[in-house]
Amino acid sequence: MRRNRWLIALAAVGIHICIGSVYAWSVLTKPVMAAMGLTLSETTWAFSLAILFLGMSAGFLGGFVERIGPSRSGLVSALFFGTGLLGTALAVHMHSSALLYLFYGCIGGIGLGTGYITPVSTLVKWFPRHRGFATGLAIMGFGFAALIAGPVMRWLVDTYGLLENFIILGCVYAVVMIASASYLRPPKKGEIPALIDEVLAQEAALGKKRTVLGPQMTRKEAMHTWKWYALWWVFFTNITCGIGLLAVASPMAQEVIGMTPAQAASLVGIIGIVNGGGRIVWSSISDWIGRGVTYMVFFLFEVFAFHQLSITREGFIFQALVLAIISCYGGGFSCMPAFLSDIFGVRQLASIHGSILTAWGIAGVAGPLILAFMKETTGSYSATLQLFAGMLAVAFVISAVLHWRNEVDKKRYVMEEASKDSISNMAEAH
Repeated sequence: MRRNRWLIALAAVGIHICIGSVYAWSVLTKPVMAAMGLTLSETTWAFSLAILFLGMSAGFLGGFVERIGPSRSGLVSALFFGTGLLGTALAVHMHSSALLYLFYGCIGGIGLGTGYITPVSTLVKWFPRHRGFATGLAIMGFGFAALIAGPVMRWLVDTYGLLENFIILGCVYAVVMIASASYLRPPKKGEIPALIDEVLAQEAALGKKRTVLGPQMTRKEAMHTWKWYALWWVFFTNITCGIGLLAVASPMAQEVIGMTPAQAASLVGIIGIVNGGGRIVWSSISDWIGRGVTYMVFFLFEVFAFHQLSITREGFIFQALVLAIISCYGGGFSCMPAFLSDIFGVRQLASIHGSILTAWGIAGVAGPLILAFMKETTGSYSATLQLFAGMLAVAFVISAVLHWRNEVDKKRYVMEEASKDSISNMAEAH
């Protein structure tokens, strides 16, 4: 009996909404600094290490996740992520930065990486004709998590304390992730063609043309193409700039426009809405305008937004720019798996996606630390924001070249497939 693919999607969101709480880290920045006597840079290292290990574990464990299946890999994620949060409570209790980096950064980061890639390729296989929408569903929860986690963390810290906050969240997230993982599985043999035939029949009824799937590459084949490196760089740039802003969103809002800690925590929650909403909205739009054009729109707008953010001190404009940037940041995540499937196919999508996520790991270190270092050196966020605008301008050019080349290759592939069909039809006629 075939499982309900919408419940599969709900299970995917369940895992991502737990591990996505890492995006609410800025709410805990000042409490951790006060409780453990750390500087901003020292505290940011915990977040950066978590993202580094997310990217590295996703990159190197993609094949492992493919082999053991989404259900088991989801359980592995729950084990590591829950242990990471409980260990962080121990680090706070012992005032140990080394334990903080080990549990929240390294162990928790491995849980993030395995949990992040677990549902993505599964959902793409359940929704073969709407890849952007499917990956948006899978990754939407990761962005929405801060909406829940930000205010909840603030309340838990104020009501029970910082240590208790990590214990409660560790237990709750482990239960939700285990329950979600138990329902996940890819379509069984014979179910994928049935899904494709179902959608093709709907498209035929609406007079739509058949979607071309394109080549089906292995991870090794994909990484031997220049397109993989171009995608890696644009992904790295978008994440470096966006995650740098995310890591200091709360303290930056307090210092630049004078928000209170409670107001800044609410802004982090709103960031979660926009981050999650941007993922599903932009990925769905990308099914219509194409992934290449979508990334070009991201970068063109972000160049303007980061420049303006570096010079504004007006509260409404500041918040609007931050939210707009986070929308593009989230959209970049949800569009990437579909972009990869467009270019390299779905044969080893989890492995290829994992290899690209190494960009996230490195950017998770680069973005927050660059911003924190320059803030402590210059006393302002403006120089870093201007630097980010320049990096995004370069990424726009790269994405434009990538889009043009991909369109050329797509037309050639269509012509080759049409030629093969013509030869096959002639052979059958004779």
